[in-house]
Amino acid sequence: MLIPAGSSECCAVHHGVPMFNISLAQWSLHRTLLGVESGGIDWARLEHDLGTDPNNAIRGDMDHLDFITAARRDYDIDAVEYVNTFFFGRAQDQAYLNEMKNRADSEGIQSLLIMCDFEGRPGDPDRTAAQQAVENHYKWIEAAQVLGCHAIRVNVGNGLADPDNQAKWAAEDLRRLAEFSDPFGIHILVENHGELSSNAAWLVGVIRQADHPQVGTLPDFGNFWINESECYDYYQGVEELMPYAKGVSAKSYDFDEDGNETTLDYERLIRIVTSAGYTGYIDVEYEGDRLTEPEGIRATKALLERLRLSG
Repeated sequence: MLIPAGSSECCAVHHGVPMFNISLAQWSLHRTLLGVESGGIDWARLEHDLGTDPNNAIRGDMDHLDFITAARRDYDIDAVEYVNTFFFGRAQDQAYLNEMKNRADSEGIQSLLIMCDFEGRPGDPDRTAAQQAVENHYKWIEAAQVLGCHAIRVNVGNGLADPDNQAKWAAEDLRRLAEFSDPFGIHILVENHGELSSNAAWLVGVIRQADHPQVGTLPDFGNFWINESECYDYYQGVEELMPYAKGVSAKSYDFDEDGNETTLDYERLIRIVTSAGYTGYIDVEYEGDRLTEPEGIRATKALLERLRLSG
């Protein structure tokens, strides 16, 4: 049975109180998968390679399929969020998707969602590009159903100009995606992911205008930089996005000797999330430089576990 991320059926229980569960975002291992050093991603080259030879664009030490195994065996995490970058050319490869599903089932892993990048942006002011972007995501909706996911994550808008019209166009395009996804039972989630989408008030307006039960948010603790000089308040942003959340990303960067995240007040953030009545999955998404990816994943997971117990 497919269980939505926000459902109490998938949550842990502490002292009889439903709490969140913990999942692993594939982006936590992006350096290992891509074969790059911290901050060493050549985005233009990656986009070019994905467009020309996607099955050979990922050159790291870890194969995409092995991420599923690693979640369980290396980190004792039983749910994952995929990033389409790491199997970009496989969205319609039924044999490959079946292998992913079989690998997850054999490890007791629940596949939650696919984060979709490099497919264009619904709501793009270039309406021809936006139309193509909407259609580009159809195959990921179909792939998500095969994998047993409940959602895909999309990026909306392009640039900072004309925010009112961009909101209207984004809502229209999200509704079209949701209407396509309805028969598949797949949610369409928008993450605060730079530019206008990192303005939580703007994004809430988009979700309200879309006005479709399949459309929701994926609040990310750290992605509130609108541009290089303007950042939306992290805590206000998460609070504003939570009423529409069907997933949560616990972005982390670094930790002190007591295991606390040094750039974000995790206790405050988790309080905001749980106060909203959220009992779904919170994914570990380590993106720091000082710790190795495995160290960062374990530190983030340990902090979430501690806060879950103290809640």
